Amino acid sequence: MTTLQSIGRYEIESELTHGGMGIIFLARDPYIQRQVVIKVLMYQQALDDMYRDFFQREAEVIAALEHPAIVPIYDFGWHGKQPYIVMRYMSEGTLDARLQKEELKLTEAAHIFKRVAEALDAAHARKIIHRDVKPSNILFDSTGEAFLSDFGIAQSKPITADDGDYLVGTPAYMSPEQINGTALDGRSDIYALGVVLYRVLTGQLPFSSDSNTSLMRMHVDRPIPDIRSVRNNIPSIWQEVVSKAMAKEPADRYPSAGDFARDINEVVSGRWYLRKL
Repeated sequence: MTTLQSIGRYEIESELTHGGMGIIFLARDPYIQRQVVIKVLMYQQALDDMYRDFFQREAEVIAALEHPAIVPIYDFGWHGKQPYIVMRYMSEGTLDARLQKEELKLTEAAHIFKRVAEALDAAHARKIIHRDVKPSNILFDSTGEAFLSDFGIAQSKPITADDGDYLVGTPAYMSPEQINGTALDGRSDIYALGVVLYRVLTGQLPFSSDSNTSLMRMHVDRPIPDIRSVRNNIPSIWQEVVSKAMAKEPADRYPSAGDFARDINEVVSGRWYLRKL
């Protein structure tokens, strides 16, 4: 736990978590008496231009998007040499935590995917690629509404191997082109969202390995495991949806996150079957 008393005007209440890039605190804004979350870049990373750029980019990207399904930023500042971002407190935690405790109802899952898809489509329309879509970056507010977070490694230009940082992200959710360093666009985020759907439906990831290198090669080379090999009571139509979202070639995937979310909703509601008649 931290011994910090305050960051800027914000009064620190507790340390929520920390990772490779930053520490996340629960704090209170004494001016308006509300809880907020503060993400502070680790001191070591604050000395590195690349990490500072990632951190500031997150604030700039979210401020530019101002989307109702993206966790909003309230403030940006510096604590000594360390930049910090002040965000809305999402009191109901992450989708990752929920999936570890319970199985989602499909109607609820369809709504979550619709929200995340709207956020992604808004970002993609601005040529912004998230690059780290995963359950721990889908958060819930006090009403249970879903929000997409963590645009720290988002990119607002076409990404190729020449950029040198194309491998940033989470190996379990990376698209083949993100791994290979070929041209990257919004369909890479759709692939990652397909991995999220696979986990929601089956309770596990499509590929797993103790080695990140091996895990990434699986995304590139191996066919998508049949979800019915994990849960044989899942209707086969879900495999079609997952397979389209996680197609190895971007051109074979859904053209937009909204199209993906639409099919999820149609399967859940039963309209998919009517469409096939």
